[in-house]
Amino acid sequence: MQAAAPSAVHARRDIEPVWFEWLALGGLLAFGSWLLGLRGVWALLLTSDPTGLTLVIITVFAASTLWCGARARELQAQRRLLEAARGGARNEGWASDYLAALALRPRDEAAPLDLLLEHSHGPHATAWWVNGIQLKLGLLGKVIGFSVLALQIGNIQSFDASQSQDLLKSLTAGLGIALLTTMVGLVGNILLGLQLTRLDRYADALVADTQRAGLTITHGQG
Repeated sequence: MQAAAPSAVHARRDIEPVWFEWLALGGLLAFGSWLLGLRGVWALLLTSDPTGLTLVIITVFAASTLWCGARARELQAQRRLLEAARGGARNEGWASDYLAALALRPRDEAAPLDLLLEHSHGPHATAWWVNGIQLKLGLLGKVIGFSVLALQIGNIQSFDASQSQDLLKSLTAGLGIALLTTMVGLVGNILLGLQLTRLDRYADALVADTQRAGLTITHGQG
């Protein structure tokens, strides 16, 4: 009985603080955003894109990042509930439901695992789709920007050296839309993908540990 106590303490120490990792990343993103705003980068990005796609991408990224924070907190809470379920305490956690389902020996033996995976990984599929939307919006901005550039070039009737400055200014407007939206979409895609990959790996570990705990029930029934 005394040997089990250190093991439980060790298990609690092994819980990865994924939510605190997200808080650290969120703090870095907030600090970086403040610096960019201080140097006028946000104003430049938004005023240089008349299509509004840059603002849409930034909004999607900010909302998705907040969702990742809430998801990280939920996964960490479920990891703690798993440790409690290992000790025999019945709770409302995913792991406890999985272990209880295994104990009932359902006709469909894969059903408990399917339900566990739906809880642990199901919402991530939508988040990955949203992550891809950022990249697609950036590519859409590129298409729009180069289309504007092509239209402006097509409307040139004759080249007048005295109007070269105005001509270059009108041409760079379309190029700016193409480059800025693509850049913002790529950066948002990379940063959100980093968060989602971490959540996926944490969820993988949670499922693996839950299955490992379920082996004792399976062996006991056998």
